[in-house]
Amino acid sequence: MTSKVKANKNGIGIFGGSFDPPHKGHLKISKVSLNRLKLKKLHWLVTKKNPFKKSTYFSLEERIIKCSKMLNKYKKIKVEYLENKLKSSRTISIIRYFKKKNKKTKIYLIIDSDNLIHFNKWKNWKEILRICELVVFSRKGYDKKAKKSVIISHLKNKNITFIKDKKICISSSEIRKKL
Repeated sequence: MTSKVKANKNGIGIFGGSFDPPHKGHLKISKVSLNRLKLKKLHWLVTKKNPFKKSTYFSLEERIIKCSKMLNKYKKIKVEYLENKLKSSRTISIIRYFKKKNKKTKIYLIIDSDNLIHFNKWKNWKEILRICELVVFSRKGYDKKAKKSVIISHLKNKNITFIKDKKICISSSEIRKKL
């Protein structure tokens, strides 16, 4: 169940998360997204705390610095923290913000297959799916569950793209365990 990538040279990618810490898997997803989706810009939106996790290992400031250092040579990728500006950490608020600033631009929300499994628990998930393209990257151990999720039956292959590249086999959780 793979949809064709609908590239848009004026598209904007949104790749959010705690990035606790950022790693080469995040960078790989970003590079593949820029290339396959032909994005004008990709925004790494660092969140203070993932609402589905208890806490973060690194402070917000440390994570923003680590992300910026990792991405300093990638001109099309911008690290941002918007929660204070938007008074919200919700994905829907971020997407509305970018839609308002870029009315005619296609927005791509980039997630891993592990996030797709519980995507129906995200605030305003149906609206998110209406106003942007969902791009799902394969992640080791999660693809089968993801393809049986509530979202798949809801979308019926509309507004969703699966990126089948090498599976990402690294996670921030694994890195934190080694620290």
